[in-house]
Amino acid sequence: MSEHTTGSTVPRRQLGRYLRDLRMKAGMTVRGAAKALEWSEPKLWRIETGQVALRALDVRAMCETYGADVEWTEALMGLARETKARGWWHAYGDVIPDGFDLFVGLEEAASAMTWYESDIVPGLLQTEQYAREIVRAHAPDVSDHEMERRVRVRTRRQAILRRPIAPPAVRFVLSDAVLRRPIGGPAVMARQLAHIIFEAEIPNLALRVVPFAAGAHAGIITGPFIVLRFPEDGNGTASEPPTVYADGFTGGLYLDKPSEVDQYDAAFQRMWDAALDEQASLRLIAEVARSYEQQH
Repeated sequence: MSEHTTGSTVPRRQLGRYLRDLRMKAGMTVRGAAKALEWSEPKLWRIETGQVALRALDVRAMCETYGADVEWTEALMGLARETKARGWWHAYGDVIPDGFDLFVGLEEAASAMTWYESDIVPGLLQTEQYAREIVRAHAPDVSDHEMERRVRVRTRRQAILRRPIAPPAVRFVLSDAVLRRPIGGPAVMARQLAHIIFEAEIPNLALRVVPFAAGAHAGIITGPFIVLRFPEDGNGTASEPPTVYADGFTGGLYLDKPSEVDQYDAAFQRMWDAALDEQASLRLIAEVARSYEQQH
C-alpha cells in the first residue's frame, strides 16, 4: 500500500474478501452462513463487499462458524481493527450519498485510474461553480450550507492529483458532449474548460476528447465508468484487485471480476485510440472555451 492515507476502505474490502473465501471453502452459502450467525443476508453481503466496518468479535464469530484456525482468526481480527480508521471524507458523511464513501476511499487508495465521461466534467476536474450546478441538478432542494459541503467534498477529492506522495496516474477520455453542454451558462463553462486545460499540465494526468466526428464508439455502449488500480506490495501483488466503478442515479456499481475489468479496459483503449491526441484535444477544448467567452 502507498504511504498516503487511505482510511478504512481497503482494509474493509480485504477483510470482506478473506471472509467470503473462508465461507466458500467451508461450503456455506450466504443464506446458510447468515442463518448460522443469526444475521440477515444483506448484512453478510455488506460485510463481504467491504461496505461496513467490523468488530473483532464479529470476525471471531464468523471464523468459528467457517472453521478457520486460530492463527488466521487472530490475523483477521487484527485486520478488523484497521477497518475502524477514518478518512477525511467521513466528516462529510451527512452529504455523501450512500455507498459513495466506498468509492472515495478507493479513489484515495488508487495508484492509477482510467476514466470515461459522456456528459459531465469528471469530479476531479470540476471547478466549484460547475460542481455547484451539478449538485443543484441532482438535489435541487438542498440548503446553501449543504450545497457548500457537497461542493467541498468534490474539491477536496481533487487534492489526490497533486499530492506529493504517490499521486495516481489518471487518463481521462471525454465525449465531445462534455465540452458543449452549457452547464451553468457560458461564463461557468468558459472557466471550467480553462481549468481543464490548466489541470492537463499535471505530469501524472493525460486527457483526450472523442469528437462527434468519430461517430460510434465504445463509450456509447458502456456509459461513464472508471477503472481503478492499486499499488503493489514488495512481492508485486496489488493491495486490491482492479475495480470498475460505474455511477448511477440511485447508486454505484462495483465490478472486480477479471473478465469484467478486461472488457472495460478494452473499451477504454478503443476510445483512447479513437480520440484526438492530447495536444489536439486541448486545442479543441480551447476553441470551445473561446466560443463560450464570446457569448458573455
